[in-house]
Amino acid sequence: MTRTGTPLWHPPISRRAMLRTTAGAAGYALLTATGCGGASGESGGTSSQTWPPDLPVGTFSPGPSDNAFLDALEQQGCLYFWEQANPSNGQVLDHASNNLGGAFDTSTTESSIAATGFGLAALCVADSRGYQQHAQIVDRVKTTLNFHLNQMPERNGFLYHFNDVNTGQALPGTNCSSMDMAILLCGALAASAWLQDATVTSLATQLYERVNWPWMLNGGSTFAQAWDAVNGFTQTRYDSYCELMMLYLLAMGSPAYPIAATCWDAFSRPSIAYEGYTYISNGSDPLFTHQYSHAWFDFRNKRDAYADYFANSIAATQAHETFCLACPSVADAYYTQDYWGITSSDYVGGYTAWGGPPALGPIDGTVVPCAAAGSLVFLPNQCLSMLQALKTSWGAAGAWGRYGFVDAFHPSANWYCPDVLGIDQGISVLMAENLRTGLIWTAFMNIPACTAAMQLAGFRSGS
Repeated sequence: MTRTGTPLWHPPISRRAMLRTTAGAAGYALLTATGCGGASGESGGTSSQTWPPDLPVGTFSPGPSDNAFLDALEQQGCLYFWEQANPSNGQVLDHASNNLGGAFDTSTTESSIAATGFGLAALCVADSRGYQQHAQIVDRVKTTLNFHLNQMPERNGFLYHFNDVNTGQALPGTNCSSMDMAILLCGALAASAWLQDATVTSLATQLYERVNWPWMLNGGSTFAQAWDAVNGFTQTRYDSYCELMMLYLLAMGSPAYPIAATCWDAFSRPSIAYEGYTYISNGSDPLFTHQYSHAWFDFRNKRDAYADYFANSIAATQAHETFCLACPSVADAYYTQDYWGITSSDYVGGYTAWGGPPALGPIDGTVVPCAAAGSLVFLPNQCLSMLQALKTSWGAAGAWGRYGFVDAFHPSANWYCPDVLGIDQGISVLMAENLRTGLIWTAFMNIPACTAAMQLAGFRSGS
């Protein structure tokens, strides 16, 4: 099969508009896929390889070039959360240009509590590795937590998802998102555990204990995805496996407003099978849903009554790479083992949720670096090798900038996203550091509420 066309361009839709107007089981709109057709791929097909490919986890033993690459990925990613946060209040921009030479991006005023949550944890990495001075980091974290606790509008402790980066006021059309609040709290608690500063700990604790988790259950045993003053609670709930584990565990461990431990059993855990891999998945979720909770909670060598979720995410990553290598066909694929991975991101048409298996979204040969970067702890050798190949092959052409990889790119269509997204940089930084030192895992699992929640959920050692 020959593909010579270029992608169809559509009126761009912003991430905030997409999340406001649509909702899916994972919290994002899921665009129905009719196949993997689209624009030209990046390099040769995969017909000469054994199918399905052998994707063992292997032993991770990084060499000097591996560590140099991870250093760059982390340091430049952390720089985003330093430069693209308002220093007067700590709010992090949802997205920003990758090539402003360090200047704050004034083309948008859209901050995101999720990006800020990832940023708080990234500052722990920056502190550990000496990217910024310790005193400056502590001051920034204090400023951030104080502003979110005392200056921003809230409802039963839940903050609005998207806010004005200068004033902290909720942007039109946004809502109080249960999942994004969980990400903010994860970052706040991680910073408290890592920095061991009395003021940081007090502010983070107050922010956590103010959240009325049972209210967001809205009379049920699973969480509503969001609430807003006009429409009330969303009809859609976090009732099927996705990135929701951190949400339920934070709520179960709350010292002030806990939910019943039985809520852990209330969400469904459907499984899918693909090319020999069987794992729990909604079946219509981007890859990030298998990553986000694992950035904070350490699920390694643990299982509850249902699964070993770390092993589950390994299988999900293996299945995703295998899916990419067969898209649209093994004989003439868009992707190779040096170029693969898609998850919710920007693309030529705006912002979309995409992935597989099964095929999800307008797959056209675009690659999203954070898909593999967010899975570094699950499939380290394949993910790291592929990310290094991306930088080597297309970094100078526009795939790599001040903050590391751009959000997404499609070389054969001559399209390189000019922006980075805070949440995508965040998952990349955190997973890279967890792979190397387990820093975020170690800090987070020293929080009594978090370890207690895992006990309530029935986690025990062993796979």
